[in-house]
Amino acid sequence: MEKNTQRILLRTLLGVIVIGAFIFAGMWTYSWYLGKVAPSVADSTQTSTTTVAVLDAEESTEVEDVVTEAQAVAYFAGGCFWCTESDYEKVPGVIEAVSGYMGGAVEGPSYKQVVQGNTGHREMVKVVYNPNTVDYRRLVLELFRETDPTDAGGTFYDRGYQYTSAIYYQNDTEKEVAETVIAELEERNVFEKPIVTSIEPVSTFWVAEKYHQDYYKKNPIQYNYYRKGSGRDAFIESAWGDGKNNDLFETTKAEEVTVEGRNPWDTFVKPSDEYLRETLTPLQYQVTQHEGTERSFQNEYWDNHEEGIYVDIVSGEPLFSSTDKFDSGTGWPSFLKPIAEGVVTERPDNTLWYERTEIRSAVADSHLGHIILDGPVSNDRIRYCMNSAALLFIPKDELEEKGYGAYTHLFQ
Repeated sequence: MEKNTQRILLRTLLGVIVIGAFIFAGMWTYSWYLGKVAPSVADSTQTSTTTVAVLDAEESTEVEDVVTEAQAVAYFAGGCFWCTESDYEKVPGVIEAVSGYMGGAVEGPSYKQVVQGNTGHREMVKVVYNPNTVDYRRLVLELFRETDPTDAGGTFYDRGYQYTSAIYYQNDTEKEVAETVIAELEERNVFEKPIVTSIEPVSTFWVAEKYHQDYYKKNPIQYNYYRKGSGRDAFIESAWGDGKNNDLFETTKAEEVTVEGRNPWDTFVKPSDEYLRETLTPLQYQVTQHEGTERSFQNEYWDNHEEGIYVDIVSGEPLFSSTDKFDSGTGWPSFLKPIAEGVVTERPDNTLWYERTEIRSAVADSHLGHIILDGPVSNDRIRYCMNSAALLFIPKDELEEKGYGAYTHLFQ
């Protein structure tokens, strides 16, 4: 009897051990997937000779690290890369921002290693941008508008060297631009304390785990909770909210270049998040800034049949025309195409159980809606399904007086 009891206890113990091992393996695998222990990957597009886009023809140089003729790259650290990535992707002319690590000697560092602060890496982003729309100086300025460059011990919530701010230059031109911008900000006394942002040569860029890419889109609730609690937006408002230094962003080199057919909204500077909260309705703010969706058949323009154009509620940039609007029967304003090429951007959206194409305005980077493939066969089934809350309608008769006279030809 006693031996049977011992056997039962032994089997039970073994069972507990086996079950525990399975649970541990499952949790470890899940942790790997979430990017807690998985190694990062060296950027395959990075070469030993990288580039800065110089728009002045007399200064232009041959470059080798441009993804295409209209793309260049830049590297910045601004604390939490979730936030830095989010802020840069809202800058007109930025094609994408990729979260990663730079600066340390460890090969393939994982997120878990970097956040412990003993690898010598910083959380940072690689910014891919169109030099015909935005120049390097503007991107450097953006770093100082989106972080606390006076904090030598970290950034907001996040403490340690791995969260300090830095500009990683690729050549002497970029280094000079960074130094000039810092000197100008110091001269203007934009911040109450001295700027301590490091300026360092670029090194291997390690692409962060998939879990961290576009975190602000994939996990908006957690991201917004973290960001608000960190104090980042409150600091930005305290330093830049009065608008007296906005001219810094309006006189960048890219904007001095005259390009035939240039969008006049390219000089638009997006207001602070605090300002948008105050000026937009709660629904407009949720839709444009946090990828919200309004209710079908319960929005302003789903059944609007008046002639005119639809512009971005934030920037006023023209987006769609009533000449391309049709009744889709879905309860949302639907269009065959944008009013012109390049006025919207497309991004993959995997927030549901299938992949969709998100549509955003090119200048203000407002979320507008999605492309849905249930449109007319004659239009390759494409339907631009937009949110009324992201749009402002300008009637045909008011185009001239409101500065949209260039679009009156659509209704003649």
